[in-house]
Amino acid sequence: MNRTKKITLNFKKKAKKANAKSHSSNKPKYISKAERERLAEIALLSSMPAQKP
Repeated sequence: MNRTKKITLNFKKKAKKANAKSHSSNKPKYISKAERERLAEIALLSSMPAQKP
């Protein structure tokens, strides 16, 4: 490879990485199974009225 081709390839590679970094993903953040169960339990407890003895 000649010198100019190496320089242009390196520039393109850096530009591609910067472009990919600027676009954020639309995927929701991952929540583990245990965390989902804990959140569901909290929601269940908060939706039930407090029982008086």
